[in-house]
Amino acid sequence: MSAMAEPHSSLSTTLAGVHLTGPLVSAAGTGGTATELADVLDLADFGAVTTKSITPEPRAGNPAMRVADVPAGMLNAVGLMNMGVDSFLSGTVPSLEGHGTTFIGSVAGHSIEDYVRVAAAFDAVESLPLIELNLSCPNSSTGRRFTDGPDELAEVVGEVRKAVVRSRILVKLPLLFETAVPMAAAAIEAGADGLTMINTVPALSIDVEDRTSRLGFGHGGLSGPAVHLPALSMVQRVYAGVARDAGVPIVGLGGVRRWEQAAAFVLAGATAIGIGTTLYHDHRAPRRINRGLARWVRAQGCSRLDELVGQVRLPS
Repeated sequence: MSAMAEPHSSLSTTLAGVHLTGPLVSAAGTGGTATELADVLDLADFGAVTTKSITPEPRAGNPAMRVADVPAGMLNAVGLMNMGVDSFLSGTVPSLEGHGTTFIGSVAGHSIEDYVRVAAAFDAVESLPLIELNLSCPNSSTGRRFTDGPDELAEVVGEVRKAVVRSRILVKLPLLFETAVPMAAAAIEAGADGLTMINTVPALSIDVEDRTSRLGFGHGGLSGPAVHLPALSMVQRVYAGVARDAGVPIVGLGGVRRWEQAAAFVLAGATAIGIGTTLYHDHRAPRRINRGLARWVRAQGCSRLDELVGQVRLPS
């Protein structure tokens, strides 16, 4: 029995109908293509591992520099670098078995047809019971923005829903202020089984000595502790505004480094908690967060983490 399994049985959960051994989910693009994190940690510390976002064709990504450290976080503009769906299916999918975790296939593209093609291919893979539509990457150089409005979002989700018959669909949303609930509602109405929020936040870092961007692409996506509180707010508003009544789970993602931040996502309405930037510098974080969450559940007088989802007490 792994070190994860024995002390954390209270943390098992169900995400869009798929059983997970725990609530932690590695975020897309933060652990290689799929299984590379196994070199430094036990993948069973995650309830699910999200693959790198896969497009129909191979992509070389953006020019260097692709990553920059910034106060309270990280800026990246990788540009959806990936091997393409055909190589992913032949080279990576066979390695997904036997890791003690569930895999989520992340899909990206520049057209509705791109998303449909990759999602349909993933739907045929038994080891990918969940598919995440990355519709909000801020550092892709071409293509439509499917999160510009509810109609655009619903169009692509609806077409993917027609093509996917086995896997459950998660829709990944960006940080939204006034439109969070309408956008989430549009995704759910179009066929989303769950929501992941938030994606990285568009941002810019400038080297003032040579007057250039610190990233080769220019603007990038901000992640890490700096985005945690905005992400927490969006999760709570979407949970209370639409997801709770629709029975649609949320993966809360953004700036989680400690168990307290993961617990805050649960109280705000998240069924599962994503971890991304932290994995670059602290591979022990998932196990430590799981242990903290298990202690917290007991201290709250509960037998399961699920009992605490959405239980934050806000002024009426």
